[in-house]
Amino acid sequence: MRGFSKAIITGNLTRDPELRTTPNGSTVCGFSVAVNRVYRDASGEQKEDVSFIDCSAWGKLGEMIAQYAKKGSGVLVSGRLDQRSWEDKTDGKKRSRVEIVVEDFNFTGAANNREGGSSFQSSDADQAANDIPDDIPEGEIDLSDVPF
Repeated sequence: MRGFSKAIITGNLTRDPELRTTPNGSTVCGFSVAVNRVYRDASGEQKEDVSFIDCSAWGKLGEMIAQYAKKGSGVLVSGRLDQRSWEDKTDGKKRSRVEIVVEDFNFTGAANNREGGSSFQSSDADQAANDIPDDIPEGEIDLSDVPF
């Protein structure tokens, strides 16, 4: 039987994305998304819980995220779950981490000063890199100016 892994989250970046280059020359962007959840406890009192989800985006997609995203940006991320294990060099203990390997990335909300949001996908990251202008204007965009 073949497995399937898909994760979709929406939230806000907890820090500016960090772009790194691996020893073999690949680029990877690491960031974390805070996901809020509101629920009622057994006594009926409303509570809020926050989860912090680590994400990584490779290649051109990661480069675009590092260029345009910032701490506090509202995002919708989808991708596959990946678990890594390693031995910590400082104390010798085994460590593991589950993260989302990003396949699609969308800006959401007013935190980006954008009306609808922008979308980046790993499948068209090369083309998207050519379509994004160098100077994105600050402030609100009047959608009535869009011809479609």
